[in-house]
Amino acid sequence: MHESHSTPSERAVALATEFLTRVWGPAHDLEAIDELMTEDYRIWSGGALVAGREPFKEWVRQFQAIYGDAHTEIRETFANAAGDRVVSRWYNTGVNKGIFGLPPDGRPVSFTGIAIWRVEGGRLAECWVERAALESYRSLTE
Repeated sequence: MHESHSTPSERAVALATEFLTRVWGPAHDLEAIDELMTEDYRIWSGGALVAGREPFKEWVRQFQAIYGDAHTEIRETFANAAGDRVVSRWYNTGVNKGIFGLPPDGRPVSFTGIAIWRVEGGRLAECWVERAALESYRSLTE
């Protein structure tokens, strides 16, 4: 992560931006998880908890296997003054490779989402994600 940002808030924004760009961008750089997240990283998404960097990497791999060519467009990211909470609003596009348990057909899929992170020691420590999965599912089944 670039340490040239001067305030805790700016550093938190840079951290979240780097995560979204490297992990959920076209590169799908899973090694970035080791650099940007605490070892005991926890994420709540879709009503499920994934705890630990290695389980999170596997969760990301599985998601990428059913949601191909994923690309995240960051719409807005901001943090509190202390830099221990950061929020990002984003838009993700990809193709159906079996997402939602549906037959893989290569159709375009997109959804919006919001992620709220807790930052600890310059790394992402916890995350709560909400995404418009129902709308995406409906677009593939109607």
